Amino acid sequence: MDRAVLGRTLAAARGRITPGDVGLPAGDRRRVAGLRREEVAQLAGISVDYLVRLEQGRGPTPSDQVLAALARALRLTRDERDHLYALAGAPPPLPGHIDTLVRPSTLRLLDRMTDLPVLVLDAKGDLLAWNAMTIALLGDFTALPAGERNVLRWHFLGARPNPDRAAAERNAAESVADLRAVAARYPADPGLRRLLAALDESPDFRRLWAEGRVASRRSSRKTIDHPEVGPVTLDCDALLLPDADQKMIVYSAAPGTPAADALALLRVLGARQLTGT
Repeated sequence: MDRAVLGRTLAAARGRITPGDVGLPAGDRRRVAGLRREEVAQLAGISVDYLVRLEQGRGPTPSDQVLAALARALRLTRDERDHLYALAGAPPPLPGHIDTLVRPSTLRLLDRMTDLPVLVLDAKGDLLAWNAMTIALLGDFTALPAGERNVLRWHFLGARPNPDRAAAERNAAESVADLRAVAARYPADPGLRRLLAALDESPDFRRLWAEGRVASRRSSRKTIDHPEVGPVTLDCDALLLPDADQKMIVYSAAPGTPAADALALLRVLGARQLTGT
C-alpha cells in the first residue's frame, strides 16, 4: 500500500468533482473548487475522520467495499478505479464479479433526467447512483452505510412496510427470483455472498428463496408511502445497461393523475430540502 500516493490521488480526484456532478447544492460559502471531505465521506458511506486519514497518508488499509464506494463517489473511470486499488495494495475487481462502477455516460444521462426519480442498481440490487428527485421520493441514501444501500435489504430487513401488501409480496418474489439468477452468474462474488448471508435472517426471504424460482426483474408498479404526500403509486421501468449488468430504474406517472401531481409537489419539496430554504 502506497499511502502517500493514495492520499494525493484521493484528494486530487475530490478536487475534480463539483457538487453539481453528484447532485449536491453548490452553496454560497464554498472554499474549495471540488467536493468537501464531508461530502465525499457521506457519498461513500464512511466517516470523515477515516477519509482525512486516508488523504493524509496515515489511514489503515481500506477494504474492497470502501475502495469501491470511493470510486463511485469520486466518479472514477475504470482505469482510475483499478489504479486506486493498486495504490491500496488490493487487486481490482476480477472478471466474473459484479460490476459496481457506473459508466460516465450513464452518469451524464442521470444528470439530465431532473423531472423524474431515477437510480442505478448493480446486478444484486445495490444502489450505485441517483438523482435529486430520488432523494425527494425515497429519502437520503447517504444517511445509510454503503453496505446497506440495497433494495432487497430494505424490503426484507427494513422497518417501513409497503402499504400495498399484495404488490409488495409480488415485488419481493420477483426480486428473489432475479437474485437467484444473479447468484448463478456470479457464484464467487464476495458482495453477493455477504448479501445472501444477511438476507438469510429474514423468514420471508428464506421462504421465497426455497421456492427456487428464477426470473429476470422487469418493469412493474410500486406504491411508495411518502411521509409528506402520502401513498404514491408509480410506474417503475427497469432499463437494462447490458455492458455492466446494471439497471436504471425510472419512476413515472401518467399526466393528469394524482401520482403525477405528487411528483410535481416532490420536485418543489425536494429542491427546498436540498437547498435548505
